[in-house]
Amino acid sequence: MSIFYKSQRVGKNGKEFLMYKFRTLEYGSDLDSFAQNYTKFGKFLRKWKIDELPQLFNILKREMNFIGPRPEEQRTIDLIPEDSKQILLSVRPGLTSLSSIYFFDEEEILLTSKDPAKTYWEQIKPMKILLDVFYIQNRSFLFRCFIIWQTVKKVLFR
Repeated sequence: MSIFYKSQRVGKNGKEFLMYKFRTLEYGSDLDSFAQNYTKFGKFLRKWKIDELPQLFNILKREMNFIGPRPEEQRTIDLIPEDSKQILLSVRPGLTSLSSIYFFDEEEILLTSKDPAKTYWEQIKPMKILLDVFYIQNRSFLFRCFIIWQTVKKVLFR
């Protein structure tokens, strides 16, 4: 049993790569389900975003950046409108993003929804796409500093 979770994701220019995370769900848990079966330390790892740390390896391999749209699975990429998809895939995905900050409490939002899948695809995902496209089209050194600062604030001070 591995402590790592590996998932095929789509990176810059549509190139697929293996993204790493610390495992937070029990083996056999339905990843598409919003009612998750966490490992002993899974909730803690997720709460403090520690589960994302193995992605530093992806950054070292130059498959990801510190800042950029979160990496998605191919099946999600296929559902994104073509114009937005081209913009999102023009950069390396990131460990954190403007949309990650805005939807820092996404799990809680979905757990309180009557229809989590509908809430995600009709409300959350379109806004995430908009925020990520905005970042890509307006990225700068100061914007990156802002995103890093906001991420640190969210993780440490919730």
